[in-house]
Amino acid sequence: MKEIAAKESGIGPILDAARRAPVRIAGKDGTVCVAMSLERYERLRGSAWDRLAESIDELRKEAAANGLTDAELEALLADDS
Repeated sequence: MKEIAAKESGIGPILDAARRAPVRIAGKDGTVCVAMSLERYERLRGSAWDRLAESIDELRKEAAANGLTDAELEALLADDS
């Protein structure tokens, strides 16, 4: 991820607003990005990984309950057809 010093970028007002709530930044074609606090970003990022890990665990349990081994499950998931 690229890092830009706030002093050099002139985005101080956007950062101030983003500390309070996410800020949509629009371009000519609509919203191009969202600025948010680091705390909120890390929470979102962490929760997404947590949900993915939970989904994988549930999938493995369901597969095992149906007689599918981890190796067979991995082969199915790796199949691009």
